[in-house]
Amino acid sequence: MTRSDLVEELAARFGQLTHRDAEFAVKAILDAMNTALVRGHRIEIRGFGSFSINHRPPRIGRNPRSGASVNVPEKRVPHFKPGKAMREAVDLRTVELEGKRKS
Repeated sequence: MTRSDLVEELAARFGQLTHRDAEFAVKAILDAMNTALVRGHRIEIRGFGSFSINHRPPRIGRNPRSGASVNVPEKRVPHFKPGKAMREAVDLRTVELEGKRKS
């Protein structure tokens, strides 16, 4: 699902929202999440999952083409951990879909 798919779904589910309002709502939520992560905060959405920032220390990597050693600087990367309800829903739905494929 892309961002525009999410906007379409939101506008379709809530008839009182125009496409522009749905787009604004999705943008506002994503911007708020982005800002929170940049500030180092953790985001937790019950039943869905949590977003946090992981720290990767500097390391020595290898250039796959030449084999030369390359210094890779430290990084802070976003990390998503799905919630229990989401994991169970995805697992259940995957099992259902696999059962239909085998039939």
